[in-house]
Amino acid sequence: MFAVVDILGQQFKVSENTKYYVPRLKQEPESEVTFDQVLLLSDGKETKVGSPVVKGAKVTAKVLSHLKDDKVIVFKKKRRKGYRKLNGHRQQLTRIEVTQIG
Repeated sequence: MFAVVDILGQQFKVSENTKYYVPRLKQEPESEVTFDQVLLLSDGKETKVGSPVVKGAKVTAKVLSHLKDDKVIVFKKKRRKGYRKLNGHRQQLTRIEVTQIG
């Protein structure tokens, strides 16, 4: 069984008892979070596609931790002009474990 869920504007294909990295959520670690924006729901035999969401479907997950992704370096340079810029960015993420799809 799997579902396609909209989490903070990004779509994730999730299945039960698996862990995912999603954009930073406001919930505290060890708390439960419910996503009701289920776009597609499949149990292997039957597939339900929402327009835009599947009515009555929800995905429950447990927040495991908050962390930062690896650093991404942004380097800009214009030749022969003496212009160089170095910038870094680390994305804020939340690790969740999907406990129930229903």
